[in-house]
Amino acid sequence: MSIGIRLAGLAVADDRALGAVRVRRSGRIDAKARSAETGGHVRIGIDLGGTKIEVVALDDDGRERHRRRSPTPQGDYEATLAAIAALVADAEAVVGGRCSVGIGTPGSRSPVDGRMRNANSTCLNGRPLLEDLERLLARPVRLANDADCLAVSEAADGAGAGMRVVFAVILGTGVGGGIAFDGRVWNGANGVAGEWGHNPLPSPEEIDRPLPPCYCGRFGCIETYLSGMGMASDHRAHGGDALDAKAIVAAAEAGDAGCERTLQRYEVRLARSLAAVINLLDPEIIVLGGGLSNVERLTRTVPRLWSRHVFSDRIDTRLTASRHGDSSGVRGAAWLWRIDEFKD
Repeated sequence: MSIGIRLAGLAVADDRALGAVRVRRSGRIDAKARSAETGGHVRIGIDLGGTKIEVVALDDDGRERHRRRSPTPQGDYEATLAAIAALVADAEAVVGGRCSVGIGTPGSRSPVDGRMRNANSTCLNGRPLLEDLERLLARPVRLANDADCLAVSEAADGAGAGMRVVFAVILGTGVGGGIAFDGRVWNGANGVAGEWGHNPLPSPEEIDRPLPPCYCGRFGCIETYLSGMGMASDHRAHGGDALDAKAIVAAAEAGDAGCERTLQRYEVRLARSLAAVINLLDPEIIVLGGGLSNVERLTRTVPRLWSRHVFSDRIDTRLTASRHGDSSGVRGAAWLWRIDEFKD
Protein backbone atom coordinates (compact mmCIF):
# COMPACT_ATOMS: atom_id res chain seq x y z
CA MET A 1 0.00 0.00 0.00
CA SER A 2 1.45 3.34 -1.01
CA ILE A 3 0.71 6.64 0.68
CA GLY A 4 1.32 9.95 -1.04
CA ILE A 5 0.58 13.58 -0.34
CA ARG A 6 0.56 16.40 -2.85
CA LEU A 7 1.65 19.39 -0.79
CA ALA A 8 -0.03 21.91 -3.04
CA GLY A 9 -3.43 20.50 -2.10
CA LEU A 10 -2.27 18.11 0.59
CA ALA A 11 -4.39 15.34 -0.89
CA VAL A 12 -4.04 11.87 0.58
CA ALA A 13 -3.68 9.34 -2.23
CA ASP A 14 -4.78 6.24 -0.38
CA ASP A 15 -7.52 6.77 2.18
CA ARG A 16 -7.16 3.20 3.44
CA ALA A 17 -4.20 4.59 5.38
CA LEU A 18 -6.63 6.76 7.30
CA GLY A 19 -8.57 3.83 8.72
CA ALA A 20 -12.29 4.27 9.14
CA VAL A 21 -12.23 8.03 8.57
CA ARG A 22 -12.78 9.22 5.02
CA VAL A 23 -10.66 11.95 3.45
CA ARG A 24 -11.96 14.45 0.95
CA ARG A 25 -9.97 15.50 -2.08
CA SER A 26 -8.69 18.51 -0.21
CA GLY A 27 -6.93 16.08 2.11
CA ARG A 28 -8.95 17.14 5.15
CA ILE A 29 -10.37 14.59 7.52
CA ASP A 30 -14.15 14.48 7.01
CA ALA A 31 -15.82 15.32 10.28
CA LYS A 32 -19.08 13.76 9.06
CA ALA A 33 -17.37 10.38 8.85
CA ARG A 34 -16.73 10.17 12.55
CA SER A 35 -18.96 8.45 15.02
CA ALA A 36 -20.87 10.22 17.76
CA GLU A 37 -18.99 11.91 20.56
CA THR A 38 -18.46 9.72 23.60
CA GLY A 39 -19.07 12.55 26.04
CA GLY A 40 -15.80 14.07 27.19
CA HIS A 41 -12.91 15.45 25.25
CA VAL A 42 -10.12 13.18 24.09
CA ARG A 43 -6.67 14.56 23.31
CA ILE A 44 -4.29 13.03 20.79
CA GLY A 45 -0.55 13.32 21.32
CA ILE A 46 2.03 12.49 18.66
CA ASP A 47 5.69 11.86 19.45
CA LEU A 48 7.55 12.40 16.19
CA GLY A 49 10.91 10.69 16.57
CA GLY A 50 13.74 9.83 14.24
CA THR A 51 12.85 6.13 14.04
CA LYS A 52 9.23 5.94 15.24
CA ILE A 53 6.05 7.96 15.41
CA GLU A 54 3.91 7.21 18.45
CA VAL A 55 0.32 8.25 19.09
CA VAL A 56 -1.63 8.22 22.33
CA ALA A 57 -5.21 9.29 23.03
CA LEU A 58 -5.96 10.53 26.56
CA ASP A 59 -9.33 11.22 28.13
CA ASP A 60 -10.07 14.11 30.48
CA ASP A 61 -8.54 12.23 33.40
CA GLY A 62 -5.34 11.29 31.57
CA ARG A 63 -6.35 7.68 31.02
CA GLU A 64 -5.11 6.11 27.81
CA ARG A 65 -7.82 5.25 25.32
CA HIS A 66 -5.50 4.28 22.49
CA ARG A 67 -1.79 3.88 21.75
CA ARG A 68 0.03 2.89 18.58
CA ARG A 69 3.49 3.16 17.02
CA SER A 70 4.54 3.39 13.39
CA PRO A 71 8.01 3.57 11.80
CA THR A 72 9.10 7.07 10.81
CA PRO A 73 9.48 7.28 7.01
CA GLN A 74 13.15 7.95 6.45
CA GLY A 75 14.04 11.08 4.50
CA ASP A 76 10.52 11.59 3.15
CA TYR A 77 8.62 14.65 4.37
CA GLU A 78 5.40 13.91 2.50
CA ALA A 79 5.30 10.33 3.76
CA THR A 80 5.88 11.60 7.31
CA LEU A 81 2.84 13.87 7.02
CA ALA A 82 0.81 10.96 5.68
CA ALA A 83 1.91 8.70 8.53
CA ILE A 84 0.87 11.30 11.11
CA ALA A 85 -2.51 11.78 9.42
CA ALA A 86 -3.05 8.02 9.36
CA LEU A 87 -2.26 7.67 13.07
CA VAL A 88 -4.61 10.54 13.96
CA ALA A 89 -7.44 9.08 11.91
CA ASP A 90 -6.87 5.63 13.36
CA ALA A 91 -7.01 7.02 16.90
CA GLU A 92 -10.18 8.98 16.19
CA ALA A 93 -11.82 5.89 14.73
CA VAL A 94 -11.03 4.01 17.95
CA VAL A 95 -12.22 6.68 20.40
CA GLY A 96 -15.22 7.65 18.28
CA GLY A 97 -14.77 11.39 18.00
CA ARG A 98 -12.78 14.34 16.77
CA CYS A 99 -9.81 15.16 19.00
CA SER A 100 -7.33 17.92 19.63
CA VAL A 101 -3.84 17.14 18.33
CA GLY A 102 -0.47 18.01 19.83
CA ILE A 103 2.90 17.14 18.31
CA GLY A 104 6.18 16.65 20.15
CA THR A 105 9.47 16.65 18.27
CA PRO A 106 13.15 17.05 19.22
CA GLY A 107 13.36 19.88 16.69
CA SER A 108 12.08 23.41 17.12
CA ARG A 109 9.99 25.82 15.08
CA SER A 110 11.49 29.13 14.05
CA PRO A 111 9.51 32.08 15.45
CA VAL A 112 10.58 34.06 12.37
CA ASP A 113 9.29 31.96 9.47
CA GLY A 114 7.59 29.01 11.18
CA ARG A 115 9.90 26.45 9.63
CA MET A 116 11.47 23.54 11.47
CA ARG A 117 15.10 23.54 12.59
CA ASN A 118 17.44 21.22 14.50
CA ALA A 119 15.18 18.19 13.90
CA ASN A 120 16.79 14.76 14.05
CA SER A 121 14.57 13.78 11.12
CA THR A 122 16.44 16.07 8.76
CA CYS A 123 13.72 16.02 6.10
CA LEU A 124 11.67 18.21 8.48
CA ASN A 125 14.25 20.98 8.63
CA GLY A 126 13.23 24.04 6.65
CA ARG A 127 9.65 22.78 6.31
CA PRO A 128 6.47 24.45 7.66
CA LEU A 129 5.45 21.34 9.58
CA LEU A 130 2.84 22.96 11.80
CA GLU A 131 1.08 24.76 8.96
CA ASP A 132 1.07 21.68 6.73
CA LEU A 133 -0.41 19.52 9.49
CA GLU A 134 -3.07 22.09 10.30
CA ARG A 135 -4.19 22.10 6.67
CA LEU A 136 -4.06 18.33 6.40
CA LEU A 137 -5.94 17.67 9.64
CA ALA A 138 -8.32 20.62 9.19
CA ARG A 139 -7.88 21.94 12.71
CA PRO A 140 -5.43 23.87 14.88
CA VAL A 141 -2.43 21.80 15.94
CA ARG A 142 0.04 22.56 18.72
CA LEU A 143 3.72 21.72 18.43
CA ALA A 144 6.45 21.68 21.07
CA ASN A 145 9.89 20.18 21.52
CA ASP A 146 10.47 17.02 23.53
CA ALA A 147 11.65 18.82 26.67
CA ASP A 148 8.58 21.08 26.70
CA CYS A 149 6.36 18.02 26.31
CA LEU A 150 8.14 16.35 29.22
CA ALA A 151 7.52 19.43 31.38
CA VAL A 152 3.82 19.61 30.49
CA SER A 153 3.30 15.87 30.98
CA GLU A 154 4.84 15.90 34.44
CA ALA A 155 2.98 19.08 35.38
CA ALA A 156 -0.36 17.63 34.25
CA ASP A 157 -0.41 14.28 36.02
CA GLY A 158 3.17 13.32 36.75
CA ALA A 159 5.79 14.13 39.34
CA GLY A 160 5.01 17.86 39.12
CA ALA A 161 1.22 17.64 39.32
CA GLY A 162 -0.22 20.64 41.15
CA MET A 163 3.05 22.60 41.04
CA ARG A 164 3.25 26.04 39.45
CA VAL A 165 6.76 25.89 37.99
CA VAL A 166 8.15 22.66 36.55
CA PHE A 167 11.53 22.51 34.83
CA ALA A 168 12.20 19.44 32.71
CA VAL A 169 15.61 18.24 31.58
CA ILE A 170 16.43 15.84 28.75
CA LEU A 171 19.74 14.05 29.32
CA GLY A 172 20.46 11.77 26.39
CA THR A 173 21.98 12.01 22.94
CA GLY A 174 21.40 15.72 23.33
CA VAL A 175 20.58 17.94 26.30
CA GLY A 176 17.58 20.23 26.52
CA GLY A 177 15.22 21.90 28.92
CA GLY A 178 11.57 22.86 29.04
CA ILE A 179 9.46 25.01 31.33
CA ALA A 180 5.83 24.59 32.36
CA PHE A 181 4.15 27.48 34.17
CA ASP A 182 0.75 26.54 35.60
CA GLY A 183 0.69 23.49 33.35
CA ARG A 184 1.42 25.38 30.13
CA VAL A 185 4.55 25.51 28.01
CA TRP A 186 6.49 28.74 28.48
CA ASN A 187 8.19 29.69 25.20
CA GLY A 188 9.31 33.21 26.07
CA ALA A 189 9.54 36.31 23.90
CA ASN A 190 11.99 34.73 21.46
CA GLY A 191 10.78 31.14 21.52
CA VAL A 192 13.92 29.89 23.28
CA ALA A 193 12.81 29.62 26.92
CA GLY A 194 14.27 26.51 28.49
CA GLU A 195 17.10 26.07 25.96
CA TRP A 196 19.29 25.08 28.86
CA GLY A 197 21.65 22.80 26.93
CA HIS A 198 23.13 25.66 24.95
CA ASN A 199 23.99 27.82 27.89
CA PRO A 200 27.67 27.72 28.89
CA LEU A 201 28.63 25.39 31.71
CA PRO A 202 28.48 27.59 34.85
CA SER A 203 31.72 28.37 36.68
CA PRO A 204 34.05 26.15 34.62
CA GLU A 205 37.03 24.89 36.59
CA GLU A 206 40.44 23.76 35.39
CA ILE A 207 39.22 20.17 35.12
CA ASP A 208 36.52 21.35 32.68
CA ARG A 209 39.04 22.88 30.26
CA PRO A 210 39.65 23.15 27.41
CA LEU A 211 36.04 24.00 26.65
CA PRO A 212 34.77 21.45 24.13
CA PRO A 213 33.31 22.69 20.82
CA CYS A 214 29.56 22.39 20.30
CA TYR A 215 27.80 21.82 16.98
CA CYS A 216 26.01 25.14 17.52
CA GLY A 217 29.33 26.93 16.94
CA ARG A 218 30.04 27.85 20.55
CA PHE A 219 32.36 26.29 23.11
CA GLY A 220 31.60 24.83 26.52
CA CYS A 221 27.83 24.40 26.15
CA ILE A 222 26.18 22.35 28.88
CA GLU A 223 25.29 19.76 26.24
CA THR A 224 28.95 19.10 25.46
CA TYR A 225 29.44 17.91 29.06
CA LEU A 226 26.10 16.39 30.06
CA SER A 227 24.98 14.49 26.96
CA GLY A 228 25.80 10.81 26.64
CA MET A 229 28.50 11.65 24.12
CA GLY A 230 29.77 14.37 26.44
CA MET A 231 30.25 11.87 29.25
CA ALA A 232 32.03 9.46 26.91
CA SER A 233 34.33 12.20 25.58
CA ASP A 234 35.18 13.35 29.11
CA HIS A 235 36.00 9.77 30.10
CA ARG A 236 38.45 9.42 27.19
CA ALA A 237 39.95 12.85 27.89
CA HIS A 238 40.87 11.66 31.38
CA GLY A 239 42.56 8.47 30.22
CA GLY A 240 39.59 6.15 30.10
CA ASP A 241 38.70 3.58 27.48
CA ALA A 242 36.37 4.30 24.57
CA LEU A 243 33.12 3.46 26.36
CA ASP A 244 29.65 4.85 25.87
CA ALA A 245 27.74 6.45 28.74
CA LYS A 246 25.75 3.33 29.56
CA ALA A 247 28.92 1.27 29.90
CA ILE A 248 30.60 3.95 32.01
CA VAL A 249 27.69 4.04 34.45
CA ALA A 250 27.55 0.24 34.67
CA ALA A 251 31.30 0.03 35.31
CA ALA A 252 31.10 2.74 37.98
CA GLU A 253 28.34 0.82 39.74
CA ALA A 254 30.52 -2.30 39.55
CA GLY A 255 33.38 -0.52 41.32
CA ASP A 256 35.61 0.71 38.46
CA ALA A 257 37.52 3.66 39.93
CA GLY A 258 38.10 5.52 36.65
CA CYS A 259 34.45 5.29 35.62
CA GLU A 260 33.41 6.35 39.12
CA ARG A 261 35.53 9.51 38.79
CA THR A 262 33.92 10.24 35.41
CA LEU A 263 30.46 9.86 36.91
CA GLN A 264 31.38 12.11 39.83
CA ARG A 265 32.59 14.83 37.44
CA TYR A 266 29.29 14.48 35.60
CA GLU A 267 27.33 14.89 38.84
CA VAL A 268 29.25 18.03 39.83
CA ARG A 269 28.64 19.62 36.43
CA LEU A 270 24.97 18.69 36.49
CA ALA A 271 24.64 20.19 39.97
CA ARG A 272 26.22 23.49 38.89
CA SER A 273 24.06 23.62 35.78
CA LEU A 274 20.83 22.96 37.67
CA ALA A 275 21.77 25.40 40.43
CA ALA A 276 21.77 28.12 37.77
CA VAL A 277 18.21 27.10 36.86
CA ILE A 278 17.15 27.29 40.51
CA ASN A 279 18.72 30.73 40.89
CA LEU A 280 16.80 31.98 37.85
CA LEU A 281 13.44 30.14 37.87
CA ASP A 282 13.26 28.70 41.39
CA PRO A 283 11.04 25.78 40.30
CA GLU A 284 9.28 23.54 42.79
CA ILE A 285 10.58 20.50 40.92
CA ILE A 286 13.13 19.55 38.28
CA VAL A 287 12.23 16.42 36.34
CA LEU A 288 14.82 14.33 34.53
CA GLY A 289 14.12 12.57 31.24
CA GLY A 290 16.21 10.91 28.55
CA GLY A 291 18.47 7.89 28.78
CA LEU A 292 20.74 9.25 31.52
CA SER A 293 17.75 9.93 33.77
CA ASN A 294 17.86 6.18 34.44
CA VAL A 295 21.01 6.70 36.54
CA GLU A 296 19.18 6.47 39.85
CA ARG A 297 21.92 7.98 42.00
CA LEU A 298 21.63 11.37 40.26
CA THR A 299 18.49 12.30 42.19
CA ARG A 300 20.34 11.64 45.46
CA THR A 301 23.81 13.02 44.77
CA VAL A 302 23.06 16.12 42.71
CA PRO A 303 20.85 17.92 45.29
CA ARG A 304 23.62 17.47 47.86
CA LEU A 305 26.07 19.08 45.46
CA TRP A 306 23.99 21.99 44.17
CA SER A 307 23.55 23.63 47.59
CA ARG A 308 26.92 25.41 47.39
CA HIS A 309 25.87 27.08 44.11
CA VAL A 310 22.29 28.12 44.95
CA PHE A 311 21.91 31.66 46.30
CA SER A 312 19.81 30.66 49.30
CA ASP A 313 20.24 28.94 52.63
CA ARG A 314 17.08 26.93 51.98
CA ILE A 315 16.45 24.76 48.91
CA ASP A 316 13.06 23.10 48.60
CA THR A 317 13.36 22.24 44.91
CA ARG A 318 13.01 18.50 44.31
CA LEU A 319 14.95 16.53 41.72
CA THR A 320 13.26 13.42 40.40
CA ALA A 321 12.98 11.14 37.39
CA SER A 322 9.84 11.50 35.29
CA ARG A 323 6.84 9.53 36.50
CA HIS A 324 5.77 8.49 33.01
CA GLY A 325 9.23 7.55 31.75
CA ASP A 326 9.48 7.11 27.99
CA SER A 327 5.78 7.94 27.65
CA SER A 328 6.21 11.49 28.97
CA GLY A 329 6.87 12.96 25.53
CA VAL A 330 3.80 11.59 23.79
CA ARG A 331 1.58 12.26 26.82
CA GLY A 332 2.90 15.81 27.06
CA ALA A 333 2.05 16.38 23.40
CA ALA A 334 -1.54 15.42 24.18
CA TRP A 335 -1.60 17.74 27.20
CA LEU A 336 -0.62 20.74 25.05
CA TRP A 337 -4.39 21.29 24.80
CA ARG A 338 -6.58 21.98 27.80
CA ILE A 339 -10.13 20.67 28.04
CA ASP A 340 -11.80 24.02 27.31
CA GLU A 341 -9.51 25.11 24.48
CA PHE A 342 -10.33 22.81 21.58
CA LYS A 343 -13.37 23.74 19.51
CA ASP A 344 -14.80 20.95 17.38
